[in-house]
Amino acid sequence: MPVGFGYSFLRMIPLSGYQEGLLVLEDGFVYEGISVSPGTRFGEVVFNTSMTGYQEILTDPSYRGQIVVMTLPHIGNYGTRAEVEESRKPWVEGFIAQQFTTRHSGSGEAGLVAYLREHEIPALQEIDTRALVRRLRDHGAMRGVVTSERTDVGDLVKELEAFPIMEGRALVHEVTCREPYTLSPPGDARCRLAVYDFGAKANILRSLLAEGAELDVVPACTSADDCVALGVDGVVLSNGPGDPEPLTEIIDNVRQLVDSGLPVLGICLGHQLLGLSLGARTVKLKFGHHGGNQPVKDLASGAVAITSQNHGFAVDGDSMPEGCEVTEINLNDGTVEGFAVAGRPIYSVQYHPEAAPGPHDTSPLFNRFMTVVTGEKAAAKAG
Repeated sequence: MPVGFGYSFLRMIPLSGYQEGLLVLEDGFVYEGISVSPGTRFGEVVFNTSMTGYQEILTDPSYRGQIVVMTLPHIGNYGTRAEVEESRKPWVEGFIAQQFTTRHSGSGEAGLVAYLREHEIPALQEIDTRALVRRLRDHGAMRGVVTSERTDVGDLVKELEAFPIMEGRALVHEVTCREPYTLSPPGDARCRLAVYDFGAKANILRSLLAEGAELDVVPACTSADDCVALGVDGVVLSNGPGDPEPLTEIIDNVRQLVDSGLPVLGICLGHQLLGLSLGARTVKLKFGHHGGNQPVKDLASGAVAITSQNHGFAVDGDSMPEGCEVTEINLNDGTVEGFAVAGRPIYSVQYHPEAAPGPHDTSPLFNRFMTVVTGEKAAAKAG
């Protein structure tokens, strides 16, 4: 059985209170490390290139079903704080770094290792993350298991063969809110928006509130009729985990929302669902885009923005139907990063304009969408 050896001389003496652990990939490759948070979890193994924001990554619902490998060697430098969490709890299946910081600086309420243990997230360090990331880039994201409890590699590989691949997994229903709720902006509301919670990050909601939107946050399977009946001025389709194609009921709802004439903004999974509702296809990327350094080009202006992204699927640019215009592309691989519908207030982006963590180059998108919504609202009132 092949083994990915990292810094084996460091693993000879496990840190006090820690034990040895394994990451086993579906191809039988094994990485030995030190477990800083015990447990056994299966998931799709992906890597994230962000240099900060590890707590935001842990609590991003889009990571449901995934084991995250951080490419930055040292993780946990500034501890953890409740105020930066992107949802009600961490969603990752496992967390891997070359080294976790044991003594954090700054105003963190608790250390990252303590946080991982509190939330029972299996985590490994002393893994050769450079070799691991190279393997994922060469062979693609693959199923894996992180464990501090088992050493039966052969049996783990057999279980991985039976573990579901990400294609076909409808994970939205596991992360969406159970009941609708309303959020009000700090001042007078400019408009009222419905936000479909497919796993919405908190900073999407914060960003919309900061622009003066009153928000009706609704569960993922809320019907288009019920959404329109709220009397909202526009709709935002949030980020979320898993494969968009199995979400046929949601795709049909999005299609009806498009037909309603309301302004619609899709973000990440919402972007993919919007594309599917219009007749496009989606494809599984080899290893996805996960991190805060993805370059995106605006095709109209030629401007390039550095964006935060977290997705394993993309809208197939060759499948875009007539009337849909690709507006932005990823400069690394040419994938679709944004599109618009000619003559209609429908816009979509694959990246995360709220960027938590990540650069804020694209945060003005929220203001542009709000301008469209308020313009449509004023025109309807005048008519």
